[in-house]
Amino acid sequence: MKYMFTTIVLLLCLTGCDDRFRYTCQDPNNWDKAECKKPICTSTGTCPEMLTKPEDTK
Repeated sequence: MKYMFTTIVLLLCLTGCDDRFRYTCQDPNNWDKAECKKPICTSTGTCPEMLTKPEDTK
């Protein structure tokens, strides 16, 4: 009984996991959007090259 409860709680915790980005321009799928291109993103500091490590963008 105790192990079943622990397993259920663990499974519920794992279902909440999702790939999320703090900023929309961190997501490579959004890099072509106008809000992620200069000069728009420079005013907010959310350009992809400002948010990601250089080695990650290669």
